[in-house]
Amino acid sequence: MNRMKASEIRSKWLAFFESKGHKIEPSASLVPHNDPSLLWINAGMAPLKPYFDGRVIPDNPRIANSQKCIRTNDIENVGKTRRHHTMFEMLGNFSIGDYFKEEVITWAWEFLTSPQWIGFDPDRLSVTVYPEDEEAFRYWNEKIGLPAERIYKLEENFWDIGEGPCGPCTEIFYDRGDAFGDLNDPECWPGGENERFLEVWNLVFSQYNHNKDGSYTPLPNKNIDTGAGLERFTSILQNVDSNFDTDLFRPIIDRTCEIAGVSYHVNADHDVALKVIADHIRTVAFAVGDGVMPSNEGRGYVIRRLLRRAVRYGKTLGVDRPFLFELVGIVGEIMGTHYTEIVEKREFIEKVMRTEEERFHETLSDGLSLLGELVKGAQAAGGTQISGPDAFKLYDTYGFPFDLTEDYAAEQGMTVDREGFDASMEEQRTRARAARQETGGMNVQGGPLADFTEKSEFVGYRDLTVDGAKVVAIVDGDALVQEAGAGSHVLVILDRTPFYAESGGQVGDNGAIAGSGFALSVDNVTKAPHGQPLHHAVVEHGTLKVGDTVQAAVTSKTREDTIKNHTATHLLHRALKDVLGEHVNQAGSLVEPERLRFDFSHFGSISPEELTDIERRVNEQIWLGTTLDIDYKSLAEAKAMGAMALFGEKYGDVVRVVRVGDYSLELCGGCHVANTSQIGLFKLVSESGIGSGVRRIEAVTGRHAYLYMEGQLDLLKQSASLLKSNLTDVPKRIEALHAQVKDLTRDNESLQSKLSRIEAGSLETQAKSVGGVTLLAAEVNAPSMDALRGIADELKAKLPSAVIVLGAAAEGKVNLVASVSPDLVKQGFNAGKIVKEAAAVCGGGGGGRPDMAQAGGKDPSKLAEALQIAEELVLAQSNVI
Repeated sequence: MNRMKASEIRSKWLAFFESKGHKIEPSASLVPHNDPSLLWINAGMAPLKPYFDGRVIPDNPRIANSQKCIRTNDIENVGKTRRHHTMFEMLGNFSIGDYFKEEVITWAWEFLTSPQWIGFDPDRLSVTVYPEDEEAFRYWNEKIGLPAERIYKLEENFWDIGEGPCGPCTEIFYDRGDAFGDLNDPECWPGGENERFLEVWNLVFSQYNHNKDGSYTPLPNKNIDTGAGLERFTSILQNVDSNFDTDLFRPIIDRTCEIAGVSYHVNADHDVALKVIADHIRTVAFAVGDGVMPSNEGRGYVIRRLLRRAVRYGKTLGVDRPFLFELVGIVGEIMGTHYTEIVEKREFIEKVMRTEEERFHETLSDGLSLLGELVKGAQAAGGTQISGPDAFKLYDTYGFPFDLTEDYAAEQGMTVDREGFDASMEEQRTRARAARQETGGMNVQGGPLADFTEKSEFVGYRDLTVDGAKVVAIVDGDALVQEAGAGSHVLVILDRTPFYAESGGQVGDNGAIAGSGFALSVDNVTKAPHGQPLHHAVVEHGTLKVGDTVQAAVTSKTREDTIKNHTATHLLHRALKDVLGEHVNQAGSLVEPERLRFDFSHFGSISPEELTDIERRVNEQIWLGTTLDIDYKSLAEAKAMGAMALFGEKYGDVVRVVRVGDYSLELCGGCHVANTSQIGLFKLVSESGIGSGVRRIEAVTGRHAYLYMEGQLDLLKQSASLLKSNLTDVPKRIEALHAQVKDLTRDNESLQSKLSRIEAGSLETQAKSVGGVTLLAAEVNAPSMDALRGIADELKAKLPSAVIVLGAAAEGKVNLVASVSPDLVKQGFNAGKIVKEAAAVCGGGGGGRPDMAQAGGKDPSKLAEALQIAEELVLAQSNVI
């Protein structure tokens, strides 16, 4: 087998499929084009989706590519495993309604085994197929000649992501030999958890449609979608232990070693750092080359996070200066023959990365120093966790992402309080909201704007920036003023504005107002007493004067996020009526950039199945890509059309009607997307009752829905890790654990019963006569109240006429049980009174029925005294009798 370079493997792939009549598609940008459902291109077929769903008919139904992809859902594994990467190349060949199983299987075998192409030893190849796919099995067995014992049938070999095209698949594995695994290991087989049998290619046969009702029907045009990892191919053909030892990564690692003055394969911690840097530099370089700039949100945040992780790992190698940008040239040398943009844009990529590195280095050293002190302090106190407020201080003051703090803490064997971090973040948001409300407190009836009636036109439905607007009023403190200087917190009214004023549940816009020699930042907009948009602003510099001409610009990103949530509330309202009934009506809403909250009238709970149906209906409307129709009608005309009006809302004679196709029709003055597809995704986060007949749904859309789902997936992965299971087996693993707990509980109860009988047998002889009454007051060994009651029950059977008082010290507290036989209850003895007074001695309390009672106490050292009190109470009662 030839030791091929990665570039040669890629070239052979494309040349092979070109020889089979395929059109070679160049790798698309990592940033999806017209596909809001994806943050990144994450598979070879992702940029070809318009062909697969029929939106675009390809010139040639046979397509092949080598596509750069990004997946960042398991960043923490990069550098610690052989094959985890944030960016990788997926080799693919595709058929859009042309060839199918026989051809693709035949060509796959030819490409893999022919000396002209890859030249694998055929005896080292095996495959997996879907058990019901007899056609694929037959092609492998009869046409290719693969022995049946090397064709494994696996239930998971069915590609299905819900409604839409789906079908069985076949995976091809290469046997790397004895050095990579022992065949006696039960996991050492194609599809098992091992390093010997390496999957090199997955062929998906898209032959069915997954229908809305859950059924499957054959597709009129069957498709082929295959994927093979270039990195895996390269590791096999270069006969190296991991992807990082191939010529795709090794030159980057070697250059990093030169910069850091370290060696590869000498120190395990250094190796992890070198691999992380090699992986992350590729991803960041390619993403910046495709136009993604480091930022605090979306794709930009991913890139910033990766770059900062790489910087931090550089510090573990002893590199305390910006250096990642120096590796861009190496990435270009490795990849540039196929991805020319990485060479053509090298200077720009280096500049962006160097600037970002320098900014981070300015705060990183101080932050790391503080983090180190926090770790030492916690460890000195015997703690294993960094507090949430401390983690938030690192984030707020030093720009430390939470995951970076987690990474560092994990290396020190510690964790970070995520809930506390989130609470501190929410406190900051609350303070910001309170500050806005304080400023808004100037907007009161009878205040400085009570008689201000000059008009202000809102033009923000169509424009987010307005030039030439005029300042018509300024409020500073409690008075209308003619001007305001730098640092002033003011309220401003313009004659025209693109800023939406908080109304109908939609929060106000933020942005900037600027003019000649001055600038203001706007953090909220409310309505003045006469309805004018009232800009809550801070004069950043210069002096603002009434009559000034300004440019007013809304922050487009927050508006975009907000309008997605607003349109989603309309879709949600209709979906609730469709699923729960027409009685459902809106009872309140909050539409923010990050989330939406929708309160509605409904008696009774909502089942999980109903919530799933509601969510599905909203998403179906999003995916339909319906253009919104917004018009102005008379109130009577709008109601005649069937438009939903909100109870208690005041409407003028002319109303704004928002229509979403044939699905939703509401009166609304808020801002909306132009087309439902812009929402991207709708995800329910919570549903609860908040009052009699009123329930609340909270949800997220767009990028926030994506981040929420990523968080949920991370939790599932953590759960799977704790359960030592893969994701698909988590439910079965939990069921098994439940069954195990049930069995253990039953066994424990049986053992406890036996122990109770044994303990009772040894105690029976300690009973004595007190004032003519049989009394057993004793300290026993019982780990819980249940165990203590069990011993008492055993003794009741042995002592049919007695007062029994038992006490046990467990986990720093006292448990007490008292039992009085029926005949003695009739004589006036009361278990509740006895145990209550005994418990008081131990600093506790309790009580119960005359025949049986229990109590607890806080001071185990007083248990003997408590039992003595119980004996004295029995003696006193017997004397009364």
